[in-house]
Amino acid sequence: MKWLCVKIYTSREGIDPLCGRLYCLGVGGVQIEDAADFEEFIETGRPHWDYIDESLEHLRTCETSVTAYLTDDEAGTNQLSLIRESVLAMRALDTEGVFGDLRIEVDGRDDSEWVNNWKQYYKPFELGEKVLVCPEWDIPENTDGKVVLKMNPGHLFGTGTHHSTRMCLQQLEKLVCGGETVLDLGCGSGILSILALLLGAKEAVCVDIDASAPKVVGENLTLNSIDPSRCRVLVGDVLSEDDIPEKIGNNFDIVVANIVADVIIALAPTAYNHAKNGGLFIVSGIITERKDQVADAIEAAGFKPDAQIECGGWACLVYKKINKGKGRCCHV
Repeated sequence: MKWLCVKIYTSREGIDPLCGRLYCLGVGGVQIEDAADFEEFIETGRPHWDYIDESLEHLRTCETSVTAYLTDDEAGTNQLSLIRESVLAMRALDTEGVFGDLRIEVDGRDDSEWVNNWKQYYKPFELGEKVLVCPEWDIPENTDGKVVLKMNPGHLFGTGTHHSTRMCLQQLEKLVCGGETVLDLGCGSGILSILALLLGAKEAVCVDIDASAPKVVGENLTLNSIDPSRCRVLVGDVLSEDDIPEKIGNNFDIVVANIVADVIIALAPTAYNHAKNGGLFIVSGIITERKDQVADAIEAAGFKPDAQIECGGWACLVYKKINKGKGRCCHV
């Protein structure tokens, strides 16, 4: 099998957030080179050896980087496009240059041409039967009556191109009937709430730990001509900040969380508390290997399984809160 070697140059401070983004894109293993980390390792372990292999000497002066290996086929090419988009979003958020230049090399070739021509990699695509996702510079003249969701790369990750996000959007397309209240946990760009509002949801509450979320979600609401009064954006951690749950409120028709497995597992009881009787909990960002673990945690919180979708090694799960009373008839 042939492989694509994708090296991303960053700073020491950028290693963890960059690796986190790669993990969310399905990159299971990376190679990290960092001169400061190497020197620290040498000093800590000095009593255990007498010499350093010459092949490692370059690490003393290397530029900090994270390297991933992708299959050299259609799947790997698609994954590379998502990596490019996510790195672009990371660069846009890093207004002070803390994360380095975030330059990308593919098989040793500078990827700057893509940085200068990135718009060609992001095209409109259909989402189910009713929705068309488009960048604002490429909206077809004939949209066939579809709901147009405008999302541009360059901010918090979430433009609908990744399997996990797309599956969430597809479920919202099926389940939003009009008039719902939506809670978006870990909202990122706000793409899930924005689609729900475009489909007729009454209002949404977006929550994210990133301080940039209000600005980014606000820009995307404006881009989609949505009245900002229909969407509140809160910054904070619902698991550790006591005032956040109170600010959120309760009795949501739909709770969505497109994050990662461990966070969803921790959030399950919180989602249950905020959902109304008969309300839905839609989760994604789960690699299929951890699907059962996440499902067990959500069911332990009190939800009942409603639907399950898989695509490209990722899973999206839909649950319903069954309690006293009846849920909305359109979700049954």
